[in-house]
Amino acid sequence: MADSPQRPPNTLGVFEKPRGEGLTAVEVTAIVLSLLWLGLAAALFLGFGAERVFEGEGGPLWFVMVMLAVFMPVAMIWVAATAARSARVMREESQRLQVAIDAMRKAYVTQSQNRNAVSESSVARKLEEIAAAQRRTDAALATIYSSRQMVEAVMPKKSAEAAPAAEADAQVALPLGTPAEELRAPLERNDFIRALNFPETAEDKDGFAALRRALQDRPTAQLIQAAQDVLTLMSHDGIYMDDLRPDLARPEIWRRFAAGERGRAVAALGGIRDRSSLALTAARMKSDPIFRDAAHHFLRLFDRMISTFADTATDADLTELSNTRTSRAFMLLGRVTGTFD
Repeated sequence: MADSPQRPPNTLGVFEKPRGEGLTAVEVTAIVLSLLWLGLAAALFLGFGAERVFEGEGGPLWFVMVMLAVFMPVAMIWVAATAARSARVMREESQRLQVAIDAMRKAYVTQSQNRNAVSESSVARKLEEIAAAQRRTDAALATIYSSRQMVEAVMPKKSAEAAPAAEADAQVALPLGTPAEELRAPLERNDFIRALNFPETAEDKDGFAALRRALQDRPTAQLIQAAQDVLTLMSHDGIYMDDLRPDLARPEIWRRFAAGERGRAVAALGGIRDRSSLALTAARMKSDPIFRDAAHHFLRLFDRMISTFADTATDADLTELSNTRTSRAFMLLGRVTGTFD
């Protein structure tokens, strides 16, 4: 809120009406001079005689001239006194006005300095917020990098030194250009679904074994890494898939979505009803570009996966897939981004 104009301090009585004053030196001097002149005139009249003064040869005109000669100096004295008093009052008013102007100027300078201080503090606060956001971004990048390292640690390491010589001899010569992925056995559906749910605990040996086998399949490994990225970022806001209890959609809804249908026909897939998780995720999507890019990348990979998976999966497989942590993340992010609208 803008500062309201403040009245300058009234310590000098600048805005007060001048109080009534008694006789000043000017009035006293005028009174003394008037009395002296009147006394002099009275003495003159008494010395020459009042009859001779007022009954001269001029008659009434002479009387008027005598009165003017007596009272004109008195009038001039009081005119001069009044002029002196007015000059003094004008001088005091000028000084009072100057003091008021100085006080207003000082108040304006003080307010300007206060506004500048407030503006500098707001700029500093914005810089601190930007620095804090940068630190959170760096922490998120570090977390994503460490999580990917953990996933890569689960994958079996292949090296020429670890390969037995007998297996090398038993390998069959392949035509040129055959990719190595085609040599592996297809990933079983149970391992695929188990890997998308991630291991339950550190002692979940079956979960880690399924994850290890799934990471050998390149498209599945990309989806798992994308899912782990968004799950790690959402955990920073206290959003965990184990806490969500979505309304599971029927298998035919998943098949419609896999076939390319969108809108109300597949709206049941957005079964996440937790308002706090939806609000936090929506806010993170707007404010965090790293999270937004990771979420869209994950949604693209999941959409590609479900289109292929639904062709051969049974209804039981689709129901089990929809209850994994990866599918819950897809439901949450899909509803926030409007995928099911």
